[in-house]
Amino acid sequence: MAAKVYTDKDANLNALKGKTCAVIGFGSQGHAHALNLKDSGVKVIVGLYKGSKSVPVAKSKGFKVYEVAEAVRLADVILVAVPDTKQAALYAKEIAPNLTKGKTLAFIHGFSIHYQTIIPPKDINVIMIAPKGPGHIVRRQFTEGKGVPALIAIYQNPGKDAKAIALAWAKGIGATRGGVIETSFKEETETDLFGEQTVLCGGLSALVQAGFETLVEAGYSPEMAYFECLHELKLIVDLMNEKGISGMRFSISETAKWGDVHVGPKIIDAGVKKRMQAALKDIQNGKFAREWIKEYQTGYKRYNSLLKQGERHLVEKTGERLRALMPWIGRKNIKGAQAAY
Repeated sequence: MAAKVYTDKDANLNALKGKTCAVIGFGSQGHAHALNLKDSGVKVIVGLYKGSKSVPVAKSKGFKVYEVAEAVRLADVILVAVPDTKQAALYAKEIAPNLTKGKTLAFIHGFSIHYQTIIPPKDINVIMIAPKGPGHIVRRQFTEGKGVPALIAIYQNPGKDAKAIALAWAKGIGATRGGVIETSFKEETETDLFGEQTVLCGGLSALVQAGFETLVEAGYSPEMAYFECLHELKLIVDLMNEKGISGMRFSISETAKWGDVHVGPKIIDAGVKKRMQAALKDIQNGKFAREWIKEYQTGYKRYNSLLKQGERHLVEKTGERLRALMPWIGRKNIKGAQAAY
């Protein structure tokens, strides 16, 4: 059965009327939720730790900024918009002591609730509003009158108004313009992690690097390899995004289509799918979560090492030089960047 898609007509901002909404964190997602809700007429405050570099940024956007504990105390609905790795400690120290009966605790990803690094009290609503896109796109599309689709989920509903609040929040950030689907914390977490690891990030990055290396090792120039294996990828993904896989195939040459349907399955074969299934099992049984929790508890050593290794790859050096010739491609210095809080 197809899932119900909620749109603007299914959500009512009155569910947030008279309520104070606190956004904890002002990074990629946090700033987008806060600004979009504010522009939708919702009362929003921002919670940040003392000394956060985001404090002056949030204040410059017209928000009242409080330390996290005070923001939680003042708010009726609290969105936790800090990285998964920081949530458990922040919750224990600043959020939990200030949660009282009747409040609503919201998340943009189900990790902490699903893997029980956070166990909320039973007398508060627990919901999720998860846009299916990066925060800067959530903000930009909102300002353009569009909206990034989102998922909502209800984990606890003692107030009997959790779904109405989740839909109102989704409407306030523009998500109901693009369509909202109800899911569960379990389903969102497991499918999100699987997509990141095997297709969207991990699978795609590894595929690009392997293709690039294969061409360079065969004697072709890094520049040719870059254009064929990375630069043109956006054109294909945009076509898929607009028209689906069949629509993309309609727009490419017959030769490209034959290579797609005939050779592609030999590269991404049954062995790849088997390893995808193993990765999914590690997500489902909690092995991935335990490994990731251990990684950040022990100082991100392997994580940082692998990221630095990726930055040194020839595809990065080649791309940096070629992109400099195309000033219309937005560039940003990512060295040392991390999710803001």
